Amino acid sequence: MAGIMRERFVEVSIQLLDTHERLAVLTADLTSALFDGARERHPDRVLNFGIREQLLISAAGGLALAGMRPIVHSFAPFLVERPFEQIKLDLNHQAVGAVLVSAGASYDISSSGRTHQSPGDVALLSTLPDWTIDVPGHADEAEAQLREAADSDELVYLRLSNQSNAHAHGIVDGRLHRGFRTLRQGTAAVVIAVGPLADAVLTATEGLDVTVLYAATVRPFDSVALRAAVAAQREPAVVLVEPYLAGTSVPMVAETLGDLSHRVLGLGVGREELRNYGSPRQHAIAHGLDSAGLRRALIGFVGEK
Repeated sequence: MAGIMRERFVEVSIQLLDTHERLAVLTADLTSALFDGARERHPDRVLNFGIREQLLISAAGGLALAGMRPIVHSFAPFLVERPFEQIKLDLNHQAVGAVLVSAGASYDISSSGRTHQSPGDVALLSTLPDWTIDVPGHADEAEAQLREAADSDELVYLRLSNQSNAHAHGIVDGRLHRGFRTLRQGTAAVVIAVGPLADAVLTATEGLDVTVLYAATVRPFDSVALRAAVAAQREPAVVLVEPYLAGTSVPMVAETLGDLSHRVLGLGVGREELRNYGSPRQHAIAHGLDSAGLRRALIGFVGEK
């Protein structure tokens, strides 16, 4: 499934360029060659900035100020972490919108080392207001989220991954389901499975008395669905399973359930750096994000029943 979301992103973006006259696609070398045909048709709206990520974001801000709708693409560490000051100033501070589309996720490109890993991207963007943060678990979800973002003027971060669920849990009756979707019901805990980790969570929770909520969008956080899910619990307990920095959304749970005594466990990518390159699968196991590791953590938190 490697690269399927990114391939869909390119395909859909090219379609959108041909139908949305104010849309522009900005790249930083990554995937740029796949837009060559679109660049020939729209040379003023398909722009490659090379490895100048700060300029990439600043140019997006300028285009947005001029009434354009920029879609900006690179690997996550180069799209969010490196030019974060420009995101803060040239997008948020200027009160303009853009669609940032990343690839590589937390460790999809583990063979390239730490420079290409970005488990902290969602936590970092969450320090800024007004961002919609989409974490699709399937290419169909990514397409629907991209099309919706292209038609808006909001700040949107679309986090693509090589990992994918077998089914698009976030598509219901052919339409994108915003908010958390219930995949399994139980009473011992609520497990929020984010994006491409849903299938691993479903395997890990087989036979456990837990509710599983699926989230393909994590900002805004669906507080209403979480409140409804914990209503049946005598002692609310929430487990977050996020494909990025562990605990990223724990503050959102605390805010949602602030008037209730509750327990929360944040699972995700650990803060300790793994210095062996390894494969993405090996990284997932090391961080406890494979189904066996998740089950151990869940049983330790909620018990066997």
